[in-house]
Amino acid sequence: MKPVLILSTYPTKKSISKIAVELVKNKTVACVNISKISSVYSWKNKVEQTSEYLAIFKTIRKNKTVLKKKIKETHPYEVPEIVEIDTLSVNQSYLNWLVQSTN
Repeated sequence: MKPVLILSTYPTKKSISKIAVELVKNKTVACVNISKISSVYSWKNKVEQTSEYLAIFKTIRKNKTVLKKKIKETHPYEVPEIVEIDTLSVNQSYLNWLVQSTN
């Protein structure tokens, strides 16, 4: 099994926490890391500066399509960030836990 990381940003902790719990419960993901960040970005011809929550979804390749679809369906942003990071190397014990947690 190949691990996959998906990144997305959310406007509030509540907006990411609800979906994170659901995804872990139904074993789509093994884990979601949530961190408060400061973002500077261009939106509708203006430079915006705001606090957001960065979510790192940890799953396996076979679940990534379902995960991306669920993020898109439930995301509060008009244009949600859904970025896949391909992993080159993961220690075996962590990979074992990831696979066990998503099956």
